[in-house]
Amino acid sequence: MSLHDHLDTTTAQGRLVFNLFASLAEFERELIRERTHAGLAAARARGRQSGQPKCLSKAALSKAQAAKTLYLQDKTVAEIGKLLGVGRATIYRYLGHLGIPTGGS
Repeated sequence: MSLHDHLDTTTAQGRLVFNLFASLAEFERELIRERTHAGLAAARARGRQSGQPKCLSKAALSKAQAAKTLYLQDKTVAEIGKLLGVGRATIYRYLGHLGIPTGGS
């Protein structure tokens, strides 16, 4: 059976083949899910943390400090972003990380 073969689901044989393929696909999805969960559990057991780091790198922290200084000098977030070469969302994230309240977040 291939993608180019005609599968008539109005016949008993066609429904059997269709349901067999559906069951195999569901079985494969469950295997993938189990392997993924096992891999994540093994990584956690080894002390590996997943996701984006919660802290800023040294370079990002220096940009965040510069953003704070500029923001407190009444520069707009868009202007700060252009000066530092990062997007507005990044500036808001930097300011939020430093505890600076903004009107945009």
